[in-house]
Amino acid sequence: MSNKKTPSCFFPSAAEDAKHACQSEKTHDTYRLAYSDDGFLLRDDLQAVRLQLEWLKPDILQEEQGIESTVVIFGGARFCEPDKANMKLEEANKALALSPSDEQLIAAHRKAKILVKNSRYYDDAHRLSKKITRKSLDNGGNEYVIVTGGGPGVMEAANRGAFDLGGKSIGLNIVLPFEQVPNQYITPELCFQFHYFALRKMHFLKRAVALIAYPGGFGTLDELFETLTLIQTRKIKPLPVVLIGKEYWNRLIDFNFLVEEGAITKEDLALFKIVDHVEEAWDVLKDSWD
Repeated sequence: MSNKKTPSCFFPSAAEDAKHACQSEKTHDTYRLAYSDDGFLLRDDLQAVRLQLEWLKPDILQEEQGIESTVVIFGGARFCEPDKANMKLEEANKALALSPSDEQLIAAHRKAKILVKNSRYYDDAHRLSKKITRKSLDNGGNEYVIVTGGGPGVMEAANRGAFDLGGKSIGLNIVLPFEQVPNQYITPELCFQFHYFALRKMHFLKRAVALIAYPGGFGTLDELFETLTLIQTRKIKPLPVVLIGKEYWNRLIDFNFLVEEGAITKEDLALFKIVDHVEEAWDVLKDSWD
């Protein structure tokens, strides 16, 4: 067998050169290695490079972690677990009792009651995530891996379900003008941060074998409708899309009206299922995967 070295053995790595270059006497920024020069990499001219990096980094690292398929769970960031919601309602009750005519306290009390009502979605997402993660672990732990936006609320609940069973879960966080930190239940090696929404959404679907949408706001709707559009236009292969919370979704969007107006076809309604309970959602997923 030949002992001939491969070309990679003859040349220092980029990391080695970056280390040695840092030890050189600093001159002008133009002297810095291009790939170590933040000022250069952040120029508008380099946007294409940054887009490529935001695609490659999460993709390569997920590949190294052995991630084969994922289940995407979207939902409201403002929802919290029932105990916290009930505590906030109790505080609102006490405050309102002291000043029953205060309009701000009346509004806060109304908001706290809604938070309690919607806290069921936190519990539901936690339970459904555990069901999916059990299947993932039964298949070696690298299939059916939970992926969320990495934030609080329903996203936290989904990551938490995987965490509680010792399974992997992914968080795709994004830089926002207000504070946005990843929740504590994401697998650390699978927690990513994005600048570009477009690249983040591509990663949501790259390995997806299902999408679950709980009640949520603009972000949830954006991600849901982009997925439905991609399936409708056959830009991606069909996958089960499950909307949980019949009252919420049927009040929010009149899908039948879209059919009546000719905006979509009756067949397009088959692209998703609206259910009320974890067990119903789980049945849809099992029927698709089995």
